[in-house]
Amino acid sequence: MNLSALPKNISFLFLLCIFAGISCRSKKHLTNTTKKKTPTSVQEFIEGSEVFENSFTGFALYDPKKEKMLYQHDADKYFTPASNTKIFTLYTALEILGDSIPALKYIVKNDSLIFWGTADPSFLNLQLPDNQIVIGFLKNRKEKLFFASSNFQDKRFGAGWAWDDFSYSYQTEKSPFPIHGNIVRFQSQLDGNEMEIFPKLFESLVFYNPQIGGSHTIFQRKEFENIFEYNQLQPTSKNYKKDIPFHYSDEFFVELISLILEKNVELLPIEMAIPATAKTIYSLPVDEIYEPLMQESDNFMSEQILLACSNEVFDTMNTRKIIRFFTKEYLKDSPDRPIWRDGSGLSRYNLFTPRTMIFLLKKIHDKIPEERIFRIFPTGKKEGTIKNWYAPYVHAKTGTLSNKHCLSGYLTTQKGETLLFSFMHNNYVTSSIPLKEEMQKILHFIHMKY
Repeated sequence: MNLSALPKNISFLFLLCIFAGISCRSKKHLTNTTKKKTPTSVQEFIEGSEVFENSFTGFALYDPKKEKMLYQHDADKYFTPASNTKIFTLYTALEILGDSIPALKYIVKNDSLIFWGTADPSFLNLQLPDNQIVIGFLKNRKEKLFFASSNFQDKRFGAGWAWDDFSYSYQTEKSPFPIHGNIVRFQSQLDGNEMEIFPKLFESLVFYNPQIGGSHTIFQRKEFENIFEYNQLQPTSKNYKKDIPFHYSDEFFVELISLILEKNVELLPIEMAIPATAKTIYSLPVDEIYEPLMQESDNFMSEQILLACSNEVFDTMNTRKIIRFFTKEYLKDSPDRPIWRDGSGLSRYNLFTPRTMIFLLKKIHDKIPEERIFRIFPTGKKEGTIKNWYAPYVHAKTGTLSNKHCLSGYLTTQKGETLLFSFMHNNYVTSSIPLKEEMQKILHFIHMKY
């Protein structure tokens, strides 16, 4: 182009535009190559996070001493909490249950002893300390034994649970009187050559079926029968262990308890409510249950504990009933109405906000000493579901479902203060690892700054 042919003022403007474009491109290039600024506040960490941009993220940070919310990001929005729901179950139990778990209730009528279950998850549970209290009590009675189940007014699964997950240990059936955690365990012996079955009462219900095939050891159960099938008893690993829930029925329960006690137990032929004169037998101290419930995120224990709370209040076991009661009586001042459907968090119907999680954590903090809280909750780099993450100054409950991950709990700062926090992430399509790495940075920053 011949610039001399243009009027002088037009030539000047044309050149000015060219230089302006070059200048803009240069500035853009410099901006892109400039090192990203290190965040200096929680807000900059949260709102500047490229990881959190790929999820729906809520966060709340609270100082219980100052009774002040230090920072909130979408803390009034509802999230699927997954196993953060267990914090609700824990608080319910702290308010309703005493120092020990009720094991059963009973009355003596003429020459008969009638007993009811109380949802106690500890009876012969392989994950808990040996507990012979119930066995000793029932075995030494001279009366005829009758089991009554009319106080169980619930379904085997919770609202919103996956109907086809019946064979997975994370979805064990709810029941009035659990035995062995309501599971059958198939485990390789130390030499890795044979398979053991616990409890041994189930050995007669296990059958060989080569048609289920595969190169790996497989055990499976038919949905509505306690028939277990396997393709080989030679385990594919020396550390092989498989837990499969058994299908509960009152008839099956009396069969099992009769074999365990080595004496006859019959099912009470009529429905009978628990009378006010019934006596209670107790089993383990409550923290023997609360610790695995929270640290290992045990779904079975959390569902049974919520039923135990229902039985304490109403003499009947019903998850929906106890949730309605507890929400009305103990959570009426919650900042947002909890959408709460089960004890474990398996249900995707559950919806809570981060600031409601803070409200709940504060309730627990006001109820019991910090030392006990830190013992019950998982501890970073030490125990439970966060033993490989964070640091020992983090005591928090995880919650994970597909595309959902939450972390809510307590953090001790370098100055010795305790802060309450709740991270809630939904609708991400990556693994949860980038989210955990990002939260780890933020929690460390909070620990150092406050």
